[in-house]
Amino acid sequence: MSCRKKLKVIWVDASHLEDETLEVSPAEFHKAWHNVCTADGLCVPGGFGTRATLGMMKAITWARTKNVPFLGICLGMQLAVIEYARNVAEIEDAGSEELHPDAKNHAIVYMPEVDKTKLGGTMRLGKHPCIFQPGTEWSKLRALYGSAPQIQERHRHRYEVNPEMVDRLEKAGLTFVGKDVKGERMEIIELKDHPWFVGVQFHPEYLSRVLSPSFTVLGFFAAAAGCLDEITAKLNNDGQNSMRLPFHERSGAQ
Repeated sequence: MSCRKKLKVIWVDASHLEDETLEVSPAEFHKAWHNVCTADGLCVPGGFGTRATLGMMKAITWARTKNVPFLGICLGMQLAVIEYARNVAEIEDAGSEELHPDAKNHAIVYMPEVDKTKLGGTMRLGKHPCIFQPGTEWSKLRALYGSAPQIQERHRHRYEVNPEMVDRLEKAGLTFVGKDVKGERMEIIELKDHPWFVGVQFHPEYLSRVLSPSFTVLGFFAAAAGCLDEITAKLNNDGQNSMRLPFHERSGAQ
């Protein structure tokens, strides 16, 4: 509604993007890829488990290389990091401790406070601050928040970007725009020379409402609709307007 555009959501079963589907059901394979290739934006949401993650990474590669607006949420961000590590940073056998336990180089690891033998009740939950990092003033996502040095977002995860791999990924061009208060946990990734390639470890949908959208979600849809600059300018011109604040900080928000 904020973009004044009609939204058409097309769900794609990511397993249909994988080569095995081409062998078993070519029609499903080509239909899935047609939907990906003709989409104005691609979102890979959160989740757990290994199913269809290769297909998700193939879609992420498409979005990255074809300049298609992309938003990765939680697992979606983690897969974007793995895809970048493999295909751009050329880190051999990059993977995730969750998805690829035998990989040589884990780009995604268990958080140190997590009990690897007890998965129930061990996730990082609730609202946590995310600090925008120095030198990221160019960030398209950050611009939507104006001059705010930090934001508060809700989380639900037990894995994180491997801190030991951050420098190598950044040297290859992947920027960690937002981090936790200690600067140790990666919260936001973004590519500078891309219409909108953003991944977030948090769940922006938890604080998003139809009339008060999360700026992360709004930015993605605006980029897909071709009106990101217009939306960003409007927010900047509004100054102290309540829409400038994240949903949970606006008057009357619940």
